[in-house]
Amino acid sequence: MVFGKIFGGLFGGGGDKAPAASRHQTQEYKGYLITPAPTARDGQWQVAGSISRTFDDGTTRTHDFIRADLMPSEEQAAEFAARKARQIIEEQGDRVFD
Repeated sequence: MVFGKIFGGLFGGGGDKAPAASRHQTQEYKGYLITPAPTARDGQWQVAGSISRTFDDGTTRTHDFIRADLMPSEEQAAEFAARKARQIIEEQGDRVFD
């Protein structure tokens, strides 16, 4: 109860919270949805995002990626994340979800 809330707050628990929505436009590419999600890191922006796809059986699978690349602006990092996601889709297709 009280201890659960205290420890949950300290250690990242509290599964009731939904993940923060990305401020960047989700884009469709060859049946996949790409959502850039750059994160601030040491005064720069780290390239990150997600690739998701809804399959014929109705299930949706998502692959999150974080790259070591850093960009000077959030917008540049978002654009680079979208470009890398398209490359991942071209190279791996549905295998990205394995």
